[in-house]
Amino acid sequence: MWIAKIRLKHDCIIGNRCEKFKVTTIGTAFNVYTEKGITHSPQMQIINGEEKNILAFIRDLKKDKRVINLENEGNVIFYIEIRKEKIPSTFYNSKLIYVKPVFVDKRGFETWEVGSWQKKILVDFINHIEKNVEKPEILRLEQTKLTDIYYPHLMPKLTPSQKQAIELAFENGYYEFPKKINMEKLAKLMKISVPTFCEHLNKAEKKIMPDIINSL
Repeated sequence: MWIAKIRLKHDCIIGNRCEKFKVTTIGTAFNVYTEKGITHSPQMQIINGEEKNILAFIRDLKKDKRVINLENEGNVIFYIEIRKEKIPSTFYNSKLIYVKPVFVDKRGFETWEVGSWQKKILVDFINHIEKNVEKPEILRLEQTKLTDIYYPHLMPKLTPSQKQAIELAFENGYYEFPKKINMEKLAKLMKISVPTFCEHLNKAEKKIMPDIINSL
């Protein structure tokens, strides 16, 4: 299996809003098709961040004329993006697979990881992107073992407080070594007491940890 990892930024209805509303997303496009010169890109995105920012993101996205059939449940959205101009998902084809969901950070940068059994398929995909996106960064193009391929698991359902606690911990370096932040500062960011924050984080970790261990 050949893997390509690409980091890029372009005029994106998701990336622009991640930067504007200070949220991140993970998502994927599928069954992309073209009708009368218009690309239709059905997509699902999971938005992560403060609840008020997520709601503002969704409200703003609903106003975009390039978006049709938008539905959402909490922070999960499904929609179809329609564009005349070329975007990265335009070049995705059935001979490629998503190694991981596309991640968009708070600055609007996208990280793509796609795979194929033929290197040429990936090279063609990269060439198309390089011709249509300004200065994409090719982080990786190499053969790898099949065990490196992402397989999605159903995520355990977290309460809003548990979800916010574990996202804050991850985004602020709590799980790095050495830790970049402690419980007291995280609780302050969430505007709750330290014992309450610890409870939310511990319950979130307890729900998520079995899936992580079973996937090793």
